Amino acid sequence: QVHLVESGGGLVQPGESLTLSCVASEGTFSAIDIIDISWYRQAPGKERELVAVMLPRPGFIKYEDSVKGRFTISRDNAGLPAYLQMNDLKPEDTAVYSCKVELVMGTTYWGQGTQVTVSS
Repeated sequence: QVHLVESGGGLVQPGESLTLSCVASEGTFSAIDIIDISWYRQAPGKERELVAVMLPRPGFIKYEDSVKGRFTISRDNAGLPAYLQMNDLKPEDTAVYSCKVELVMGTTYWGQGTQVTVSS
């Protein structure tokens, strides 16, 4: 069964950057079929929270308040991969980051996540 695969996580120091990628485990999703692409994160002992969401049509993007100005969501013009560029990382950004893609046919795909740890 097709699912999403995230990569790019790791251990970094405060102030450093990471770029996360999200691809389909098999083939890809056409841009025309994608309703929205989202990145979520879940820190230990906390609920999962929405970090960023992109609706390619009509070009709507929204960020969680704490990451505004530091994180950027983007995607390949063909659909996937999707990316989350994270700059000026802070210890409170430490979490497992997952991507989600919703398709026009009503199907939603998730990845298992990639660990991001920000520590000095």
